[in-house]
Amino acid sequence: MKGPFGGQLGRKDPDLCTPLDITPMPSNAKAHYDALTYPRVLVVGGGFAGLEVVQGLAGKPYKVLLLDKQNHHCFQPLLYQVATASLGADSIGHPFRRTIGPMPNVAFRMAEVQRIVPGAKRVETNVGDFEYDILVLALGSTTNFFGNRAMAEHAMQLKSISQALDIRSDFLQEFEHAMVMKHEADQRRCLNFVIVGAGPTGVELSGALAEIRRTVLKHEYREMDSDLMRIVLIDSNDRVLKNFSERSSALALKYLQDLGVEVMLGKRVTGGDDERITLNDGSALDTNTVIWAAGVKGLLIPGLEAAVNERASRYSVDRTNTLTGFPDIYALGDSALMAEGETWPNGHPQVATVAIQQGRHLVKNLMRRAEGKEMLPFTYRNKGSMAVIGRRRAVVEIGDRAFGGVIAWLLWMFVHVMQLVSFRNRMMVLFNWGWKYLSWKNTIRLIVRPYVRRDSSISRPFVAQE
Repeated sequence: MKGPFGGQLGRKDPDLCTPLDITPMPSNAKAHYDALTYPRVLVVGGGFAGLEVVQGLAGKPYKVLLLDKQNHHCFQPLLYQVATASLGADSIGHPFRRTIGPMPNVAFRMAEVQRIVPGAKRVETNVGDFEYDILVLALGSTTNFFGNRAMAEHAMQLKSISQALDIRSDFLQEFEHAMVMKHEADQRRCLNFVIVGAGPTGVELSGALAEIRRTVLKHEYREMDSDLMRIVLIDSNDRVLKNFSERSSALALKYLQDLGVEVMLGKRVTGGDDERITLNDGSALDTNTVIWAAGVKGLLIPGLEAAVNERASRYSVDRTNTLTGFPDIYALGDSALMAEGETWPNGHPQVATVAIQQGRHLVKNLMRRAEGKEMLPFTYRNKGSMAVIGRRRAVVEIGDRAFGGVIAWLLWMFVHVMQLVSFRNRMMVLFNWGWKYLSWKNTIRLIVRPYVRRDSSISRPFVAQE
């Protein structure tokens, strides 16, 4: 029996109704890739660092294979804008295959790595095993709950597009849920939004939710008092944006307070469930929504325990990003712990600029390695820090200079737009930002994938229950 493209279909299992004896017909591109005799570079993770390595080695004397459990790159600094309905998921996501399609020496497999066997130079995944000559780990990070099991179970996270869409659906559902509540206490619980962690993510998310209260909730949910909505930002430190200067922290705090965000400093969330949280001072706060932005830790894969720094949850690497004890394995970005003199004795911050710079530097070193030259040590160039707190409010630090206001806000937008992967992403983000600025509205307020909590005892209208 002939298939739709002229190939011979194999025998079918009568129970599964699937072909059993089909031999794939390789394309010319696959045949060319398979025939490459260059050293095999296996890149695990397509974040900022991984993508820099893949793009840097395109057309170079290496046979590159990218593995990632997703089929797209995610621009994480703007995830909070997807979560607060300012941007669509496709504005900050970019398919890997669109990037690597024109690269003859690069291939991609959507796979989740389960174990690394360094002795055999093999990576085991859920879709099979892959061998390598050089392994690059650009694994990124995951949420760090610091041993708080209650929050690990009940709090929402913001590390992926799917999690951002969950938050977007959740706050929209809570608005609709509050509309049908008969008692004010129940309404308040629906409209209390708690963000744990006053770093850039927590501050930016708090500011975005505060603007939603001022615009969307006030003008489109007119049957309900918008003042019932609370945005509470909690942090155990004595100031917001702890890694910024005191001047920038104070300015960010003022911006948050001007927007009506309640900032609780010097407090920790010690427990809670889907209806309330408890703090270290013994107080409690009724809320259905807790978003955890208090910290991250490096992602680790079984098989390389000898190189793991347990306290930091990162791989120990030297100044060339080589794993301690594994000369052909490199770790980049959030998962790499590199001590750099007196400036960074405890490792670099887990931010995108470090990952991007390390990825570019590794490409240069791999080219030197191919030429038989000595690899050069990495030096991090701190280009500054920035955070935005709503419309026309931001704080920026570049070297010894720190400033805020409209200029900082415009600079923040320019930097983030230019860091997006594709021209299409840049145009979509600019268009959405322009429309939001003119209309004062978060435009993508669709509940297309309702968020269902783990605790089924808490009913949610408009959500199908099994």
